[in-house]
Amino acid sequence: MRTITGYKEKNSQATSDDVDKANEFKLFYNRCDTASPVLSPTASAAASPAASPPQPDTAAATPSTLGSCGDAGGSSDGVRDRSRSPHHQRWKTEAEPDDGVPQPPRFNPKRTPGVQPPLNMGNPPPGEIFSHFFDAAVFKLLCENTNKNAAKNLGKRKKFIWTEITPDEMKKFIGMLLYMAVLKLPKITDFWRRQTIFHVSFPATVMSRDRFMAILSNLSNTAKHEENDKKKGTEDYDHLHRVRPLMEMICVNCKAIYHPRQHLAVDERMVGTKARLSIQQYMKAKPTKWGLKFFVLADMNGYTIDFMLYTGKSKWTSGKGLSFDVVAGLVNKDYLGSGYTIYTDNFYTSPLLFRHLRQQGFGACGTYRVGVPTTLENALTKKSPRGSIRWIRDRDLLFVKWMDVREVSLCSSIHPVYSGDTVERWLKTGDGPQQKISVPRPTPVTEYNKYMGGVDTSDQMIGTNSVHRKTRRWPTTVFQHLLDIAVTNSFVIHKTRCASLQEKPMTRQRFQEELTAHLLGVDLKNGPQKTRGNQHLPVPTSSSHAKSDRASMGRRRCKLCKRSTAWQCEECGVGLCLQPERNCYCSKYSGKMDNSTYSQDIF
Repeated sequence: MRTITGYKEKNSQATSDDVDKANEFKLFYNRCDTASPVLSPTASAAASPAASPPQPDTAAATPSTLGSCGDAGGSSDGVRDRSRSPHHQRWKTEAEPDDGVPQPPRFNPKRTPGVQPPLNMGNPPPGEIFSHFFDAAVFKLLCENTNKNAAKNLGKRKKFIWTEITPDEMKKFIGMLLYMAVLKLPKITDFWRRQTIFHVSFPATVMSRDRFMAILSNLSNTAKHEENDKKKGTEDYDHLHRVRPLMEMICVNCKAIYHPRQHLAVDERMVGTKARLSIQQYMKAKPTKWGLKFFVLADMNGYTIDFMLYTGKSKWTSGKGLSFDVVAGLVNKDYLGSGYTIYTDNFYTSPLLFRHLRQQGFGACGTYRVGVPTTLENALTKKSPRGSIRWIRDRDLLFVKWMDVREVSLCSSIHPVYSGDTVERWLKTGDGPQQKISVPRPTPVTEYNKYMGGVDTSDQMIGTNSVHRKTRRWPTTVFQHLLDIAVTNSFVIHKTRCASLQEKPMTRQRFQEELTAHLLGVDLKNGPQKTRGNQHLPVPTSSSHAKSDRASMGRRRCKLCKRSTAWQCEECGVGLCLQPERNCYCSKYSGKMDNSTYSQDIF
């Protein structure tokens, strides 16, 4: 879980993100944070409802003009009193009263928070929970488009054997992906190796290697790629055409099954891939540096509520910055209701965003990366004692600085400055040993540490037994991540139901094992039904004949040595020698035969 301890937060964004943030943080520095960006008179006159979102006029937005933004409670000409600007206020301490704490918005969710019907009755098994994320419509979508994609590839003379895939077989395919996530092997084909001490017998009882690889290589959730490919290079080109149908269905199912609690977090998530594509992002401070960047809205328990895949610059922008558009797009009042508190990191926090959320009936709290307000009167210094607090209130926004290991800066639209919270820290005094002391901690820092970790918690659970594997096909990478989201959200629902019923939940691995067994149609405890000798049994070539018949009656030619033999394989129907000095049967089926069934005593 992410916490604020004073250490520098390294959160580097892609170059395109920094470009989008430049104007927004220029406004942040100069305190122009009204509901709309500052426009030059020419731009204001040209703006119309049908036109694209207006952009700030950087030529007209000088520090003097930016310092005089419109204020709802200001004068009639919309110019703020500079003495009221936080840039000209004195930093206050926690001992000074904060009389301007705004009334938090009333919590009024659209639905009762928690698991929604029918999963809120009893404690449903893993397979039933998962079936509400990957429902019949999802399996129908996958099967229809996978069959179409296979037919198209066969038309291109690609070499593979194909039969129409059904929803039941698609469930087994997904079950095999989850099985491979629990039982890790270097390569997919290793699960079907035979002549090795690392032989795994179970996958071959579900489907053959060639069938699994054929499904994997033809897996698709959309068709008509040619129509979208013709638009490449234009504004109408859809970068997510190959994954959008499945993404939208999973998003809808995630929202339908669960309604979040009051505190939500917005953060980014990297899904690793080095496929060469235009939407790939690089974030040097992330554990996964290269990959696809998802913006995620998550509950504090790790449930992924909504997400969007970042594709770079888009024509559907508001002109208020990427971070504003991301949060405004994820926080949907029609779905959530009102009174929620949104926690963000320093990439998203801005007065512009927080006041917009306030108007929508949401509270907000987050760290910020820039030195605002800029006033230095009574500000923190590097020599300030640990636990020192400074704050400035600007109408409904609170700016707080707290000295921990280093200076920590937060902005909040709902919290008071200080509520008496303390935290223990080790402090070395002089040449003596370190001592544990209690230092005051601002209320926004306490609440941020408590509720900001929703996306990080989700990432940790997804990283446990993830189905993600390296692939050159980025739509497959997205499919794997959507499957991880569905499994993780299913596990969160399981834990939530167990907490409501005061039952002990399964571990993450046990939950995935039971889900895998359900999809594969086997009993987790007993496994698949064993067969004697793996069905490659030697039987006589002729079941019965008269004693007067010739000795060569019914004999067949051996598949290996080409000699005459009276034995054949029951499964394959090929002739094979079975003699002490010429054992072609064992030579052919070495590693496939149950050694406990046939021993040297047969001779």
